[in-house]
Amino acid sequence: MKAVRISGERQAELIDLPDLEAKGEYMVVKIHATPMCTEYKAYRAGHLWQGIGHEAAGEVVEVAQPGKVKVGDRVAVMPQLPCGRCALCLKGEYIHCQYLENLTEATGYEGGNGTYAQYVLKQDWLLLPLPDGMSYEHAGMACCGLGPTFGAMQLMQVDAFDTVLVTGLGPVGLGAVVNAVYRAARVIGVEGQPFRANLAQELGAETVIDPAEEGALEQLMELTDGLGIDKAIDCCGAPRRSACVLTRRDARGTSPSSAKQAS
Repeated sequence: MKAVRISGERQAELIDLPDLEAKGEYMVVKIHATPMCTEYKAYRAGHLWQGIGHEAAGEVVEVAQPGKVKVGDRVAVMPQLPCGRCALCLKGEYIHCQYLENLTEATGYEGGNGTYAQYVLKQDWLLLPLPDGMSYEHAGMACCGLGPTFGAMQLMQVDAFDTVLVTGLGPVGLGAVVNAVYRAARVIGVEGQPFRANLAQELGAETVIDPAEEGALEQLMELTDGLGIDKAIDCCGAPRRSACVLTRRDARGTSPSSAKQAS
């Protein structure tokens, strides 16, 4: 099968790896769509890396034993190789598993873990069936695109009575807008890049404030009648004061890195 390898600074190449076979709970999934997440940083820096990619959507094409999905199922592929047995895994927090499995030891394959490939090996319980009509491209957003802020919204119990502030409207922040709007919350964004700001409003944000504008904080306070934001989520990846300054004293806030992913 073909897979991608980072071969140098801003360089990548296709390589040949052995064809995969299902073993135990590890099923073979044909990749149809995989998003680019933190891999771009390794690509830009030239970190040599084989088996890149940690999330995807695809189709189960081979199983070794009956499991939670079957051949032909369309699935979202969750990241990492958690053990599935520790306390964190058993309560659904497998993204924090401290006992990650070694794919080579478990299956005998040195490749097969990265999703920038034609196929991937994955435990059956980390393959989530897709609803009918959902495209592979949309399903590929289930992990890092929507998952972190999905968990954040759950932790903060966001609902239709909340005004939610999202600082930083990159891919994860835009996912936060989608998740908050789905919960019928009022969404205010903070972003200085016009393209991202416009896209956030297309996705349902009521307004987006440029943090570099004079009086930006005062403008946000006016939008909440001087009360401040009910709940906030910081997705900017850089120091930002607005999420702290603008929240009410009894408000809740978090960042995607501290929230569990969708499970």
